[in-house]
Amino acid sequence: MKLFYSDTFELPLPEGHRFPMAKYGRLRERVLAAAWSGACQLELPPAATDTELLQVHCPEYLRRVTQGELSVLEQKRIGFPWSEKMVERCRRSTGASIVASQAALPDRVAVNMAGGTHHAMPDAGSGYCVFNDVAVAARVLQGQWSVERVLFIDLDVHQGNGTAAVTAADPTLFSFSMHGDNNFPFRKTPSDLDVALPDGTSDDDYLAALQTALSK
Repeated sequence: MKLFYSDTFELPLPEGHRFPMAKYGRLRERVLAAAWSGACQLELPPAATDTELLQVHCPEYLRRVTQGELSVLEQKRIGFPWSEKMVERCRRSTGASIVASQAALPDRVAVNMAGGTHHAMPDAGSGYCVFNDVAVAARVLQGQWSVERVLFIDLDVHQGNGTAAVTAADPTLFSFSMHGDNNFPFRKTPSDLDVALPDGTSDDDYLAALQTALSK
């Protein structure tokens, strides 16, 4: 099984910053220490190209991200300051989802260990998400690998509003998000299927809700 990592491009964040960027490096260390790691192939992904990113994101937004022209408010909404390393890291994370998806076609499974940037809209970033890696990967698969339909199963505690925006009114992309009802984003973009769970949901209730949703 192929696993793709981009933690070597982690961002230098101000002291006391809330987002634990080091978690991705620690995840790779745990994987390497696992007894089953010998069955895995860890690879550094390529950076997503402009051509790939433009299949989801607006040209003007991509230009301003690349050139460092995001406003202070836009950077605040994303959650970390702009830097060239930030752009490279986000391109690599998106590239990881692209090559993991491509590897999964013949291998049936592959992993991006630092993806899931589901709050990124076509024209804006939010919630530590600059580019929507899973949406870009889906578009690349459709354009280059003759994939017809893609299902997104999003089990983050936060609703996948960016992915929902990308997939809206597109019958070839289906977005399913199961998330905490009282959690970010507080203005949610409707997915094709949303399951909002109350605070304190038990493991059994969670798994039952997931099974019911998947059966649909």
